Order: sequence, then C-alpha cells, then structure tokens
Amino acid sequence: MKSLSHSVDPGRSRLLKQGKMGNGPVLYWMSRDQRAHNNWALLYAQDRALALERPLVVIFSIDLEYPSGNLRSFGFLLRGLQEMQIILDKHRIPFYLLQGEPKRKIISFLEEKDPALVVTDFDPLRIKQQWKSTLLDQSRWSVWEVDTHNIVPCWLASEKREYAAYTIRKKIQRQLPRFLTPFPKLLTHPVSPSDNTPPPMDSDALLSLVKNRQVNEVRWLQPGEEQGMRTFKEFLNGRLRSYPTDRNTPCTNGQSNLSPYFHFGHIAPQQVALEVEHSTLPRKAKDVYLEELIIRRELSDNFCYYASDYDKISCFPQWALKSLDAHRLDPRPHKANLHILENAASDDPLWNGCQRDLADNGKLHGYLRMYWAKKILEWSDSPEEALANAIILNDTYSLDGRDPNGYAGIAWSIGGVHDRAWAERPIFGKIRYMNLNGCKRKFNVQQYIENIPIP
Repeated sequence: MKSLSHSVDPGRSRLLKQGKMGNGPVLYWMSRDQRAHNNWALLYAQDRALALERPLVVIFSIDLEYPSGNLRSFGFLLRGLQEMQIILDKHRIPFYLLQGEPKRKIISFLEEKDPALVVTDFDPLRIKQQWKSTLLDQSRWSVWEVDTHNIVPCWLASEKREYAAYTIRKKIQRQLPRFLTPFPKLLTHPVSPSDNTPPPMDSDALLSLVKNRQVNEVRWLQPGEEQGMRTFKEFLNGRLRSYPTDRNTPCTNGQSNLSPYFHFGHIAPQQVALEVEHSTLPRKAKDVYLEELIIRRELSDNFCYYASDYDKISCFPQWALKSLDAHRLDPRPHKANLHILENAASDDPLWNGCQRDLADNGKLHGYLRMYWAKKILEWSDSPEEALANAIILNDTYSLDGRDPNGYAGIAWSIGGVHDRAWAERPIFGKIRYMNLNGCKRKFNVQQYIENIPIP
C-alpha cells in the first residue's frame, strides 16, 4: 500500500506536538483550506494514512457564533463544504461537520475516534491560533501542521516580521523552485472506516440556524471548488491579458474576483500560480499578477503570524505611530462614526458608493479599498477608532473579510504598515494620502457611483 503514496515535501509540514498513536484513522482537521483537490494538508494526511494502512477522516468545526459571522459568510462557507463533502465521498474519505465551539468539539471528537495522528492546516490569525493551542494542550495524539495556503510555508519564508514587500520578495523567490510544484491527485482511499458514514450535509438547514441575518448572501458569485476554478479560467483566458493596465480602474471589470475563493480555501493559490506561469500570456501580465498573488498575499500572512496585534495600532511602525500621535488633536472638518459609515451617509459620494458596493456585493475593488479605509481615518476622532471601524465593516460585509489580506491592507491604509513615510499633512501625518480629486484623475468617479458594478 505504501507504493500508492504521493510524496509531499516534508518542508510543508511541521510537528506541533509529539503524542501517542491511537487505534483509529488519520484525522485531518480542516479549517482554512476548504477543498478536496490541490490541498497539501489533505494529501499529507492521506500519505500518512496510506503508510499506516489506516482510514482517513476529515472534520470541520463550525461555530455559528464566530465573530462577524453572518448569513453571507456562513452561506459561502457551508455551500462550499457541501460540495466538498460530495467530492470526498467519491474518494472514500468521510467528512464530519462538527457544530459548536471548536475548542470543545474537536477534542470530544478525538476522544471518540482515537486517531493515529492529527493533521491540520496553517492559519496565522489569533482566534485560530488559540483553537490550535487548546488542541495541543489537551491532545494525547501527535499533531502535524501543513501550510497549504501559502506556496512557500510561512515559517520557512521568513523567521521574522518583514518590513515590506521588498524585504520578503527575494526570500520567497529563492524558495519557489522547491515549492512551486504540481499537486498530486487525491487518491480514492483504499481503507474505509469501520463506523457509519456521516450523513450528507444540508447547508440550507444549517443556515436556518444562523442568528445574524442582517447581511444577505451574494448571488453574483457562487462558492465551491468548481465555481472557483471556473472563475479563474474566465480570468486567465480573458481579463488577465490586460490586468497590468485595468486592475486599478474600478469602472473596468479588470480584477480576478478570486479573493473570496482564496479566503475560504476553495481554490489553491499555488494551482492558480502554476497555470498562470504556464500560460502563453505576456510576461508582464504574468509578473504583475503573480507579484500580488504570491509576494503580497504571503506578506500578509507573514504580518499576521509575527504580529499578533495585527488589529491594533500597536502593529503600526514606529514612524507612523509617532506621526499619527502628533496629529491627534488636529481639527476634523468632517466626522463619521460607525453608524454613519455603515449606512453610507458620509459627505463623500464616492465613499458612500464604495460602502454600498461592499454591502450589496460583498467585495470592493482593490484600489477603492485603499481610498475607503483612508477616508475612515480622516473622519475618525483617533486612529484607534478608524482601525476598529474599518475592520468591523470589512469583516461584516466583505466575503474575504476576517483574512490576513484584509488586516494587512487596512493597517497599510491607516497605519503605514508595509509602506513608507510621505509628506506630512493634517490628520494623516506622514501616512500616504488619498482624496476624491485624485480618484477623479484616475477614473470616472461619477460612472462608478451611478453604476455600482456587479463583477
């Protein structure tokens, strides 16, 4: 049976806890990367199960009280998991959805199954780290972690928090030849568990239990691996060619629309990178997109992993903290609290359009995200208030909220993280400035406002 095994680079995994080997299956606790195909954590778990001649089981623990969780985010998540269960069933890999607080539910499930070992995927966010810490404290079994979200595992890309993209770029590029490799295929697992197969998921029934129903599901983008890859292929075969010129123009549908699929792990950034690299598109189009897909995205993971205060102003660089502090008492001619912001009732028609776009469609153009966050800083009584309100709005309405990219992007806009000092001005200090007139020079603001785009 060992000959069936696919080889997963050992550098993608690390042992978090040495424990005993149980009598049950190899268990993969899926969290961040919710897909059956192109998933190094699942492939690693299958490798270990094949070597031990054990069944392979996948679990996902959902807490319907998760911070900022609502009908929109839970809908995308659960419908994606339902599709994934069907794929796993075809590969004879049972999938269990646990409901309740993960710290309690997962340990209870482990006690019941007595796994040979536990595999989990990597996530730098604080709440996931806390869940994992509880697992390690209470687990009697060995626990392995696999970074299947980044191409270069986060802990190997750098051993410290990086200052900016230029300080991490060469470190990642140096290791890409080793890690940017094709995915093996998931095998139909030859050993089945002795107990009953879990029942099929009913995402609609589960969504009826969601208490926060103020933010509706989106319809323009469908969840799951199949839809994610279809969206990518449309981008690859169409918009990517003009991506270098169109990506920062909100009136043009020039972006990939893949960030929700990356956030929920429905598709693998590594698979996207491989297909882009092997395409016949112009080198410039490839390079511009791969810089954002690989370097900028993995820089965000580095930031959140090594700065556990990624959602507090203490994560801002010292020059930014000093500059913002010097301008705390500057007059704010316009102010907007959370209620005004959430209701898109500011004095700025472009900002209001951005907020309506985010609230209605669950996604905001990348260039406008910067403008959106910077205006929140300008209208807030303090950088602390600005950071908190921007995170609340992004995590509530954006499909790719609650993500390292979001926290890093907001910290860049409001606190100069991964940026440099600029000319000093009121309120902003030395934080990079953006205003409405600058946007008008870049694109047709009125056209955007009148036609909030549905990508």
